[in-house]
Amino acid sequence: MTFKVAQRRSSAVRKATVRTAAALAAGLALVMGTAAPGQAAGATPKAGCDSPDRAGAASAAPAWAAAHQPAPVPALTGTAAQSFAYGMPGQLPIGLWSDSGVTLRTPVTKGTVRLDVASKGFSTDSLTVQRYEPHDRRWVDLDTKPGSESFPTRGVLTFPVTAPDASPRHPVGIALRLQDLDRPGTLTVAASLDDGRGHTYRAPARTAEATRPNVTVTGWDKGATLRRGGTGRVVTVTVKNTTDRAYPALNGSYFAYGAGGSHVLTPKDLTLSQYRSDRGWVRVPLVAGGCDPGMSAALLPTTGKRVLAPGETAVYRLKVAVARTAPRDVTRADAGFSVGNGDASFHSQQLPFTIPQGR
Repeated sequence: MTFKVAQRRSSAVRKATVRTAAALAAGLALVMGTAAPGQAAGATPKAGCDSPDRAGAASAAPAWAAAHQPAPVPALTGTAAQSFAYGMPGQLPIGLWSDSGVTLRTPVTKGTVRLDVASKGFSTDSLTVQRYEPHDRRWVDLDTKPGSESFPTRGVLTFPVTAPDASPRHPVGIALRLQDLDRPGTLTVAASLDDGRGHTYRAPARTAEATRPNVTVTGWDKGATLRRGGTGRVVTVTVKNTTDRAYPALNGSYFAYGAGGSHVLTPKDLTLSQYRSDRGWVRVPLVAGGCDPGMSAALLPTTGKRVLAPGETAVYRLKVAVARTAPRDVTRADAGFSVGNGDASFHSQQLPFTIPQGR
């Protein structure tokens, strides 16, 4: 999943103003540059203004992560009496790939599998479905028909299939995986198989809940004010994993952007500190954006633990201050916090603040 696609699909980014979108881009670039092996999306971002490298973020996801994952073992689904079956889990945690698959128990030479998807609460454009191609040892996106609305709730995905030896005694499984990058809701998938010989087989529809960890922010409000040379303000972000899956590469990012008539905020104009359970308050370096006049910083939870098991909680405690030498004509900053897993952000929160002009 490229950064451009993820940015286009993020509901938080779609709703942001132009200036805030620049700050969001910087923060999301950091989040998306820290994928863990086995969780990377199908594509590697290319160098450009919206890539992590150009934004000054150091990517921790090697290029081979997406192409060299262990071959999945397709899980068989359905009964021996079903010529064609489809399966997916009951939960689809946002930011994680969820295993899915179809099972064939009838011979197919030049067939086509079709997935009719319907969503509630999020756009089907934010849904990515891939199949594993054993010959190439990689995941590939399914063919999809573009939505006809700005917020479509129905879509069609297809892929070709060949399984001439499939039978009830020797079923053939095809591994799929899917991921929602937008918001919580429900997803229903109705799968069918055209065997290329005039027969169409339909599998029972499956419904899953798109979920994500619960994120709460305390210590910050829309009227937050930071004075030049002041002690700063503390904000606490709490992430509780309310899903049924572990998030193996939890990461956070702080981002900020501010512009006046003649100047913009730069990393030397803000001080960002993070509380660590073993070290107390620690200064976190802000990195300037490569193309936009924004800045961002990669963060770890207070305890440093990045694997968030179901039911566990991670805390990010931050302190933001404005330097005494910050430009006087900058009186407002668009800032925020983004949290995600690997290369996908599942929550972004605005944390804007004003800077009184006289001080």
